[in-house]
Order: sequence, then C-alpha cells, then structure tokens
Amino acid sequence: MSSTGAGAGAHTAPLPYWRLSGFYFSYFALLGGVAPFLALYFESLGFSAARIGELVAIPMLMRCLAPNLWGWIGDATGQRLLIVRCGALFTALCFAAIFYRQDYWWLAAVMALHSFFWHAILPQFEAITLTHLREQASRYSQVRLWGSVGFILTVVLLGEVLERFGMQAYPRVLLTVMCAIVACSLLIPAPPVAPSSKVLGEGLLQQLRRPGVMAFFLCVALMQLSHGPYYTFLTIHLERLGYSRGFIGLLWALGVLAEILLFLLMRPLLARCSLKLILVVSFALAALRWILLGNYAGDLPTLLFAQCLHAATFGAFHVAAVHFVQHSFSARLQGQGQALYATLAGVGGALGALYSGYAWDSLGASWTFALAALAAALGAIILALRLQRA
Repeated sequence: MSSTGAGAGAHTAPLPYWRLSGFYFSYFALLGGVAPFLALYFESLGFSAARIGELVAIPMLMRCLAPNLWGWIGDATGQRLLIVRCGALFTALCFAAIFYRQDYWWLAAVMALHSFFWHAILPQFEAITLTHLREQASRYSQVRLWGSVGFILTVVLLGEVLERFGMQAYPRVLLTVMCAIVACSLLIPAPPVAPSSKVLGEGLLQQLRRPGVMAFFLCVALMQLSHGPYYTFLTIHLERLGYSRGFIGLLWALGVLAEILLFLLMRPLLARCSLKLILVVSFALAALRWILLGNYAGDLPTLLFAQCLHAATFGAFHVAAVHFVQHSFSARLQGQGQALYATLAGVGGALGALYSGYAWDSLGASWTFALAALAAALGAIILALRLQRA
C-alpha cells in the first residue's frame, strides 16, 4: 500500500497521502465508536427505544442543517481547512458536557451542539482531498480506505473495552478520539488553489437542474433512511439474539473490512463500470441486506454474508456518490455540492433513526428492516429510470 499510496505524487506538488489518510483514520474511528455503540449507551442509561431513536436522530438532523451552512461559508471564503480545524475543536469541547449530566434533555443538547460542528468537517475535508488529488481523483478510494481501518480498530477495541469496563467508559473513549481528530487536523497542509472556471461557473441551482442530479440526491436520502435500523438497533438486535458485545464488534468490523477490500478494487471498477451501474447495484444489494438482517440474523453464515454486503451498501455507494458530486458541480461549488450530499444523507439518516425507533417495539425487527429494504429498492428503481449514464 505504501508504494502505491505515497509514492506517486501529483504532477504539480507531492500528494500529502499519509496526512490526508491519517485524518480519515481518526474521523472514522469516531464513527466506529458512535455507530455500533451509541444506542447501547443510551439503553444503558435506561431510555426506551423511542427515546433512543430520537437521541440518535438528533446528530443526523444536524447533518441536515450544518453542512450547507459550512459549505456556503467554505465556498465563499475558501477557508475550508480552518473550518475543519475549528469544527474538530468545538466538537470535542461541546461533547465534553456529557460528563456533567445524563438526563434526556441535556443529552439532546449535547448531541445537537457537538454534531453541529462535527458535521461541518467531512464535506469540507472531502473537497480538500479532491483538490489535493486533482487529476488523480480516481485514487480517492486509496486515501479514504484508511478511514475504514480506523473504524474497524475502534469497533473491535471498543467492544473489548466495554466488555471489560462497562458502558461508563464509553464517553471517555469518544472524547479521546475527538482530541485525536483535532491533532490530525493541524497536520493537514493547505490545499492548492483551484483555478477559477468561467465556463463551469454557473450557479448552484443551474447545476442542480442538470439531468439526474435531483434524482440522485433523493436517492442519497433513501439510502441513508434504509440504514436507520442498522445504525440504530443492530447491536441491540444482535445482543438479543445471543451474540456477545465483543463478537458484535467483530461483526461490525467484518462489514468495514469488506468495505476496505472494495476500496482497493474501486479504481479499476470505476474504469470499467458506469457510476449509474455501481449506484443501482449498491441499492439493490442494500435491499437484500436488510431482508437478511431482519429475518435471518440468527443464522451465523447468513449474518456474515449480510455484513460483507457493507462493501456495496456503503463502500461502493459512497465512492460512486462522491465522484458523481465531483462530476456534477464546478470547482467553485465543490464545497456546497459535497455539503448537499451530506445534508440529504443526514435527512435520510434522521428519518431512518426516527422511524426505526418508533417501529422497533411495535412492529419488531423483521418489519422494521423490511421497510428499510423497501426504501433501498425504491432508490434502485429511481436511479435506473432517472440517472443518466455517468
């Protein structure tokens, strides 16, 4: 990996491969602590499934608001790196308030405040990375895969930590990872100045009106909506089926390991397959995955296969989506384009967390995941009909 990743720099300046990769590593290490275990932490505090769904949805609601605001500021000022650094710092400072109280409304405020800054970070950093890559944009997946490595390590190690020390250790681990994100942000070099383009300098609304762009963003929301039961209740679901927390951590890690393998293959895959084909297949496999998790998670081989499908439902989808946004928006509007992608993902994720929270106890796991499969299947149909070959 080091020979291909760090060896070939950009034509105009060396690619800061390891510093970019290090930031992805720390950022997604935090997600590895949040996605599998946040609902479990709230359950340990005695909250009901509906309250858990609401608390998990709050950061996703912030993902609907924050990226567009910060994306507009980043495009207007060009200070994307400063936004990343300040966002990382205030994420940690706001989250530290969780040690003061753990009642519902205080936790809701903590979730809202820290995630307002956390969700400022990634869209701006995606734009920074693509600016560093320039004509090497197909190497994006080689940089991004280190985020998946960070996710895996956190999931595996945190699962063991929680088995040994209990859920009271959980917020301390998250705060430590947030401090690591701050440190990594300080190591990122400023991106090269992107040349202005009068030809592609049309406004945001004009670029949104391009064929298939609005259909794409609708389907981004549908994909994240379909992940609602997965991110909110999978750990609880598997625990009730008799799996240990340590093993559940390994199952989360397996999904991300499959994602990493996909990232390694993504460059030749992008050369051979259209973005439309990759996106449609990822949605179809998502529908299959949710049916399997909702009905057959007690069968270990089926569960392992379903987790391997994470390579398609997140890995292939995310890389194809980032490339689609890059192709659909001019260099001047890359920040707002990536922010809009994050926003629609946040809308879908929030709705997914809310509906799964309200459906989990009343409808059960099978029907909750069936609704997720329906959303993914609908996304596949819309993309197949509306998206131009890209």
